[in-house]
Amino acid sequence: MQQQQLGFTLIELIITLAVTAILAGIATPSMAGLIEYQRTTAAISSLTTHMQLARMAAVSRNRRAVLCPSGDGRICAIGTDWSSGWILFIDEDGNRRPDQADDILRTDLQPVSTHLRVVSSRGRQQLRYLPDGSSAGSNLTLSICNPAGRLLGQVIVNNAGRPRSTLFKSALPCPG
Repeated sequence: MQQQQLGFTLIELIITLAVTAILAGIATPSMAGLIEYQRTTAAISSLTTHMQLARMAAVSRNRRAVLCPSGDGRICAIGTDWSSGWILFIDEDGNRRPDQADDILRTDLQPVSTHLRVVSSRGRQQLRYLPDGSSAGSNLTLSICNPAGRLLGQVIVNNAGRPRSTLFKSALPCPG
């Protein structure tokens, strides 16, 4: 009786690995685009959620609430870069900074991927909600960009205090 060999030959294994490598090479660019898209939508969702939380805090407490960029979670950062995080606090006296530790309602450090950059419009670096839920002043635009400087999405808050978001599919340069 002849014994049957089980397994793969070396040629079959090499052909299988070659086909797998070719398919992986084809799928990698589209997978990178999908990951970048998911990171952008997560950043937009996080920003929008915090904006709605700030608006709700201002209305429910009948006090001004401020959402601003922060690198340490205690004070607002100067500038337009929101990438390292932000804080939400009640601004009792209108000086646009937390006066006591109890004023800080929420701190979110490193809220978005390190592969993304979040920058605000130059004219408005903080988001301040009044007790009626409005956000008086110029519109605030937060732009989400990739490391190559391409604009991926934006969150825009109008004077009524409502945030809206936009995702971009075309290659636009990142503002700021």
